[in-house]
Amino acid sequence: MHIHILGICGTFMGGLAALAREAGHRVTGCDANVYPPMSDQLEALGIELVEGFGAEQLAFRPDVFVIGNVVTRGNPLMEAILDAGAAYTSGPQWLAEQVLPGRHVLAVAGTHGKTTTTSMLAWMLESAGLQPGFLVGGVPLNFGVSARLGRGKCFVIEADEYDTAFFDKRSKFVHYRPRTAILNNLELDHADIFPDLAAIETQFHHLVRTVPASGRLVVNARDEALQRVLARGCWSEVQRFGTRKEEPGGLRARGEPHAFDVLRGSLKIARVDWPLLTAMRSTVNGLRRKVGLERILAVFEPRSNTMKLGAMKAQLPWALEEADLSFCLQGDYGWSAAEALAPLGPQAMVTDSVDRLVAEVVRAARPGDHVLCMSNGGFGGIHGKLLAALKAKG
Repeated sequence: MHIHILGICGTFMGGLAALAREAGHRVTGCDANVYPPMSDQLEALGIELVEGFGAEQLAFRPDVFVIGNVVTRGNPLMEAILDAGAAYTSGPQWLAEQVLPGRHVLAVAGTHGKTTTTSMLAWMLESAGLQPGFLVGGVPLNFGVSARLGRGKCFVIEADEYDTAFFDKRSKFVHYRPRTAILNNLELDHADIFPDLAAIETQFHHLVRTVPASGRLVVNARDEALQRVLARGCWSEVQRFGTRKEEPGGLRARGEPHAFDVLRGSLKIARVDWPLLTAMRSTVNGLRRKVGLERILAVFEPRSNTMKLGAMKAQLPWALEEADLSFCLQGDYGWSAAEALAPLGPQAMVTDSVDRLVAEVVRAARPGDHVLCMSNGGFGGIHGKLLAALKAKG
């Protein structure tokens, strides 16, 4: 099959293009701005790219045009496709028909955290030897690609609630027909297409309706909007997480973000230990969602054994990108934190003593700032020292 993708340089459509090429299809595509790194990635796969949406692209004569949601009526190529009566479909619909049949689809939905959770889930399945396929709205660092078919039964997909295309205003995720759906959270977002929270809840309930009775919903028990979604009707097994101790059957965590026990009621059923870096990004991003545009000062030490080895030093800027300023304690671990944080420019500073680190934070802090300290140890008593110094500053 030959497909020509309109809006191919977006993260979703670019991933779809990679899957189609891997499956043996001929793939071409166009976008308003064709430039690296996405253009390099696609061309390396043998995908011919065209700049712009000129009507002359009808001459490609593909079996079907796959339309990204960046395309609207009035787009010259789209108007030519309609006038010619050529076959066209949306990206999610093509994926649902050509890639997902026969797979155990695990869909990760939620207003926030979809990319991170999807990446983590795909890596857990990979580590278990299940060779999953996946499509993520980013490039998971452990894989180095945003999408792959995989050889196993499972396919993990980031399930976006944004609309599908100009001709299909349903959320993308209703096309995926998951057997397992993870519902992380639900907040008012995408105000350009959703008038209120209730409208998004309706779309989430459309997703719930597609999960079979033999399937499973994994749901954040602390999110009131998600509980309202389930109250509309639920036909599948539900596994809740974030529950209280006295709630039977639910899952909860006990410990720190980077090292915690997973409990069902009071029974420990698993232990999670992962590099501080994954917890750093989640913590900073979580605080950003809470405080909006207010400043975040991230103060941390790379103290875990994994971080001391320097294996993840290149990912530090990624973990800290939502912070306004970052302050790092340089330890005796054989690599330069200053070099690792250089991509952040003046937004990051490094010093080799806790007292000097405190002084730098206090010098930079303004009223209304949020100071976030991250470590898997005592951090040289920095919490008390910071509180005392900030109080003295007034």
